[in-house]
Amino acid sequence: MPGLIRGVARTAVIAGTATAVSNRVSRRQGNRWAQQEDAQYAQQQAYEQQQAPPPPPPAAAPQKDTVTQLKELADLKSQGILTDEEFQAQKTKILGS
Repeated sequence: MPGLIRGVARTAVIAGTATAVSNRVSRRQGNRWAQQEDAQYAQQQAYEQQQAPPPPPPAAAPQKDTVTQLKELADLKSQGILTDEEFQAQKTKILGS
């Protein structure tokens, strides 16, 4: 019987040691792979930031047709809202742009 207990104890010690070593190796590999993935992720992010095109400029507000603007200006002058000087200044501004 003492030989049997000694054999079981030896097997338990060997199995426990093997498990501990295996777990340690697995943790080390996992940490190493995680560091490599983090480095690759950081490189990818830096590359994407360098390659990203600048955002498009905002669209300009649509301008009214020149003829339409002049008609509206003439209506304001005929209603007496604008003086002759104001009408001429706005007309020059519209035709100049």
